[in-house]
Amino acid sequence: MTRFRGEYIADRKELHNAVRADAGGRCIRCQHPEGDTPSTAGQRCDDRCTHSRDGKMRILTVHHLDGDKANNRWWNLLALCQSCHLTIQGRVIPERPWLFDHSPWFVPYVCGFYAAYYGGMNITRAEADADPDRWLNLGQPWRSSTAHSDFPARGEVGG
Repeated sequence: MTRFRGEYIADRKELHNAVRADAGGRCIRCQHPEGDTPSTAGQRCDDRCTHSRDGKMRILTVHHLDGDKANNRWWNLLALCQSCHLTIQGRVIPERPWLFDHSPWFVPYVCGFYAAYYGGMNITRAEADADPDRWLNLGQPWRSSTAHSDFPARGEVGG
C-alpha cells in the first residue's frame, strides 16, 4: 500500500479551515496558535505552547493520518503546525503496531483509526472520548487481557 494516496476534495480549503477552527486555531500537538507569517515567526508563542521557543514559523496545516487525502473522516484530519506535521508524518504510521501508550492529544484520533481499520466501524469523536480503552484495544490488544470480543477479527471485515 502506498503511504500517501488519494486526491483532495474540491472544497478542501473550506474543510481544512473548519478543522483548524475546531482545534481552536491551534496545533493539537504543541498548542502553537495559527497566524504566523515570515515577519512574526516565533513571536506568536504564548504560555500554552509546549514546544521550545526556537523562532520557527509554524503555519497551521491539516494532516491526513492514514495518508489518504480523500479520507475526510474526523479522525483522519489533524490540525498540526508545520513542524509537528512533518514530525508526525515522518514517524507515525498508524497501521504499524505501537507498543507504548499514545500521547493524550493523539488518543481520540487513533481510536477513530483503530475502529475503522480493525473494527470496520466509523465512530464519532464523542464515542472515541467516551470509551478510549475499547478502541485502543483494537489496535493494541496487549493493553488488556479482556480485549473486546464484540468486534470481528481483522480478516472478517470487508474493505
